[in-house]
Amino acid sequence: MYYIQETDKPSSIFNGLFNIFNIIKLQDDSIILPIGTKAMSDKMAEKLAKKVNYILKKMHCKKIVVSKKLKDEEQFINELYSYNYNIIDGRWLFELLSEKILDYIVDKKNLEKQEIQLSILVNDLSEVMLQTIKRLLQQYKKINIVTNHITKFKKIEEKMLEEQGIMIVVNNNKRRSLAKSQLILNVDFPSELINNYNIYEEAIIINIRDNVKIKRKRFNGININNYEITFKEIEQIKQENYNKWEKFNKKDLYEAQINQKQPFENMIRQIERDKVEIKELIANNIKI
Repeated sequence: MYYIQETDKPSSIFNGLFNIFNIIKLQDDSIILPIGTKAMSDKMAEKLAKKVNYILKKMHCKKIVVSKKLKDEEQFINELYSYNYNIIDGRWLFELLSEKILDYIVDKKNLEKQEIQLSILVNDLSEVMLQTIKRLLQQYKKINIVTNHITKFKKIEEKMLEEQGIMIVVNNNKRRSLAKSQLILNVDFPSELINNYNIYEEAIIINIRDNVKIKRKRFNGININNYEITFKEIEQIKQENYNKWEKFNKKDLYEAQINQKQPFENMIRQIERDKVEIKELIANNIKI
């Protein structure tokens, strides 16, 4: 795992030369690029991405984390993707934290779990989301699974009823499925698909795996596409590299250090042990 960031002191003489000659510095597990606060040109983005790729290939590394500033450098990020790097973006963690996200909204909006209708939009069901749904079924009385794979999810519904005595509603009615849903957990419906549904105009939508734009004219709800967390500080990050703690999104730092191959319950216990909490949800250019 390598962390890619901009330089800390672009105004110094050394860093001035560092910038002019596009020299990349390698420091422990960090790759430091010769840019400060100014945006990259497309030519520089291509050149720096090529140099980063050369370094990472030598290190046999395909998984990287980029700083908050570099995330805004669209051309640079696209160049890295073209080299097939796995850029940590907090999306996997977003799914793992779905239950905490919903709890955060319920608390902020003073909602009652037993009274609201929660709809989950999902076609490709991961093990993390399957286990999350099982946990949510213990808390919400009105859960609605909306999917294009009715047959597949009906089998899951039957299994849950048999094992736990829990019945869920599985459907795909574009006119009715979301018409009364105050909370919508959109796991993997893209913009073009979700906009085909009649959405409750005051709904709160949480888009897990990708950014989604709601285009329906009557929609006046909250459309959440991003988030940030707080967690028990990792001493190694704060003491050995304070800049890493400040320059990177906390959600990316946390996702980067969690073992995604461990059992779901182990990950949940780790989240509780590390005191991971939702700091804010980002929706429609506002923060909740």
